[in-house]
Amino acid sequence: MKLCRTKKRAWAWRRIGSFMALLLLFVRAYPQSMAGLTGVRDTSYTTASAFARDVVGHPQIKMVEEFSFPSVREERNITYAALGKRELKLDIFKNTGEGNLGIGVIIVHGGGWRSGDRSQHYPLAQKLANLGYICFTPEYRLSTEALFPAAVYDLKAAVRWVRSHAGEYGLDPEKIAVCGFSAGGELAAFLGTTGNMPLFEGVTGETRYKSHVNAVIDIDGTLSFVHPESGEGDDSKGTSAATYWFGYPKKENPTLWEAASPLGYGGPNTPPTLFINSSVDRMHGGRDDYIRILDRYGIYSKVAVFGKAPHSFILYHPWFDPSVKVMDDFLKRVFTTR
Repeated sequence: MKLCRTKKRAWAWRRIGSFMALLLLFVRAYPQSMAGLTGVRDTSYTTASAFARDVVGHPQIKMVEEFSFPSVREERNITYAALGKRELKLDIFKNTGEGNLGIGVIIVHGGGWRSGDRSQHYPLAQKLANLGYICFTPEYRLSTEALFPAAVYDLKAAVRWVRSHAGEYGLDPEKIAVCGFSAGGELAAFLGTTGNMPLFEGVTGETRYKSHVNAVIDIDGTLSFVHPESGEGDDSKGTSAATYWFGYPKKENPTLWEAASPLGYGGPNTPPTLFINSSVDRMHGGRDDYIRILDRYGIYSKVAVFGKAPHSFILYHPWFDPSVKVMDDFLKRVFTTR
C-alpha cells in the first residue's frame, strides 16, 4: 500500500512538471497584467441579477430563499486565514441534533472568479446541514483583488482550517468534500486534483495540516480552459472573466490557461467526483475526458444533468431540491461505504 501511494505521488509530480517549468519561464519574462486589479468589489453577479436574466426564458423559476431550521446552528464571519490586515472569512452551518454525519462540505461560490458572494449559497449550506452535514462557506480573493493562483491558495487554506478544527465540529478529517458552482466548480475540481501539491498550497493559515479533499461536487464548472468544448477566454466583446483572472489572454499565454485546468492533473489521487450540469454544454468543458481518467483508475463518478436548466439553476426552484438530493446520495455513497 505504501509503495502504491509513493508511485501515485511520483506520477502526479511528473504530470505537473512539464506544465510548470514552461509556465514559470513565461511568467518571469511576461508578468501578468494588473489592469483588472481595481480593488473595488464587483457586484455584477448576484442571485437577483441572475434571476432577472433567467426568468425571461424560464418564467416558472423562483429564487431559493434562506431557510431557518431549528436543528441548524450558524456561525458567521469566522477568520480562517489572514494576509497582513486582510482577513479571509467563512461561515459554518452545523446540525446540533443527533443527525450529525461527521461529513464536511466546503461550498465555493461562482461569479467568474471576479464577482459573486458566499452568501449566495447559504440556502444550500442550511439545507445540507439540516441533513446532517457540516457546511462551510468561505470567501476567497477574486480577480479585482488578486490574480490566479491566489484563489486556490485561499481555498486550500480553508480546507486546512476545516481539517484543523475537525474535532471541534464533530467532523471526520478524512471526510471533507468541496462543492462549487460555476467558477467555484472549477476551483472545487482544481482542489480535488491538486491536493497537497506544494506549488499550489500558499503560505497562509494552518499550514501544518493537509489540503486534500475527499470528494468533489462540480456544479456547472469547467474542467479545462483550453479544451475544445470550453468557451472560456472569448475576449471578442470585451475582456473575459478568465482573462481578468489569469492576467493574460488565452492566445498570449496558453500554458498558464492549461496549467490552471483541473483536467491536466486528474489521476490516481483524484477523489470521487459528482457533476451536476445545466443545459449549457460549454460550462462542463472537459468533463467526459475527466471521467475517462477517473474510470481508468477505478474512481467513482456520477453525472446529473438538468436538460432545460439555465446555468445558475442551483440558485432556483425547481432544480434546487433535486440537486440537493443528488448531492446527498453521492456523499452518502462515497463516505458511508468506507
